[in-house]
Formats: sequence, structure tokens, C-alpha cells
Amino acid sequence: MNLPTFIPSVAPDVEAVIQSKLTALEVDHDVRILFAIESGSRAWGFPSPDSDYDVRFIYARQPDWYLSIEPGRDVIELPIEGDWDINGWDIRKALGLLIKPNPVMLEWLSSPIRYRWNDAVCDRLIQFADKTTFGESCLHHYRNLAVKQWDKHVGDNPDVSLKKYFYILRPALAISWIRQNPSVQPPMNLQALVVGQSLDRELVEHIERLLVLKSAAKEIGRGARIPMIDTFILDQIGWAEVVAKQDERPDLMAEGDELLRQIVNERTLEGDVT
Repeated sequence: MNLPTFIPSVAPDVEAVIQSKLTALEVDHDVRILFAIESGSRAWGFPSPDSDYDVRFIYARQPDWYLSIEPGRDVIELPIEGDWDINGWDIRKALGLLIKPNPVMLEWLSSPIRYRWNDAVCDRLIQFADKTTFGESCLHHYRNLAVKQWDKHVGDNPDVSLKKYFYILRPALAISWIRQNPSVQPPMNLQALVVGQSLDRELVEHIERLLVLKSAAKEIGRGARIPMIDTFILDQIGWAEVVAKQDERPDLMAEGDELLRQIVNERTLEGDVT
């Protein structure tokens, strides 16, 4: 058995609806979307036939909005309706998260499914992100994510929702990736995480079987816990807990401020893709 082929795609009729919603959002909120991508299982590589669409975007407002004494709300969240889960962050918030660094922002910039992509802005964001990516600094995020999902879906239960394994496996695989490739950002999708590192063949076979089940059914149900997967997850969580976070980071605040000013003040940029 081999890992099911991951083809990141969205049906044209679905993308048309998403584009319409993004355009309406720009008008309603007077913002300029810099990029919009798919996050969640469709981008992570393990969607079910009925998976919803997790659209995430980064936007910029008019320059005067950033000059207010009282800071405005830096998130736009549309009500979740049916298959649509759409929300985004202001560019100032996004840059602040990149400086930390925040793996969520790093993943958004590497999503395999793009709905909007301003090349001129995104090239600069990616270049800036490359300076802020510290493998060990991301471990805290992935460990917390894995622990939260483990406590919620596994814990002491003798059986588990098999599809929930993926929500724990992905951060665990990201931790394992950082252990093996500390200078390379973990990829967003699960297949790339698996093939890009050295893993026990039996573990990979368990993951392959779960992927086949999840891709073919709306609900793959519960089943007995898989000891090898449990052991792998707990090993990664334990390792991430004891590794010291990297304290020495370059001071990128001034560069981030300048990038923010450039993006906010440029109303028309070459390279827009819709």
C-alpha cells in the first residue's frame, strides 16, 4: 500500500462561490485582501467527502485606519454557514504573529490551495517569514496542539474516533519533522510530512490505511486505538516538552514595521491573482 495521492484542488463551482464571498467581504469591510487560502483538512491532505471549506485570508485596511489612538478589531469573521468557514486577520496582526513566529501564519503562506494571491506582497511576506522561522520556537505550538487534541479525543478511552487521529498525527509529525529537519519549516500537508522524513514502515502503513478510509467515507467511525500511533504521538509530545525553546532571535520589529507601512500604503500592486 502507498500513501493516497494528494491533489490539492477545489471544484470550479465551489471556488466561484468563495471568490464571490471574498469580493463581497472586501466591499462590506472596505479592505484589500492580500491573500486567501484553504486551511483545514482539504489543505492538510486528509479531507472527507463532506469536509467543509476553511478559507483564511490576510487583509489591509485604508492607511488612516492604522492611525487611530484606539486600535480597531483586527479580525474579520463571517458566520459559519453550511460548508463555509471564512475568516481572516489584519496585516498588522499577521506580521506580529510572524515575528513570534507563529506556525499558523507560516502554514497559511505555504498552503497548497490559493484563492487570492498578491505576488508582490506575498513574496515579501515569505522573505520576511524565512527570517523568523525557528524550528524549536514552533515546538510549543505543535506540542500544545497535539496535547489538546489528544486530551479531547483519546485520553483514557479504549477506542477512538479514527478520523480524529489525524488531528493529533499532523502536529506530532510536525514535531518529528523538526527533530529530523530543524532548519526546514514543516510542510502543511500530512503526505509531505510523511514522505519527507524517516519513519517506521509499520507506522506509515497504519497512516496509509487511515487515509484510505477517511478519503472514501463521510464518517469512518470509532475503532480500537492503534498502539504504534499512540506510541509515536506520545514520544513526540514528550520530546517537545523537554527541548528548550530557542531564546536568541534577531530583532525584526523595525523591519516588520517598515514592511507594514509599505503594504498598507500601496493600494495597487502588480501581481494580483484572483
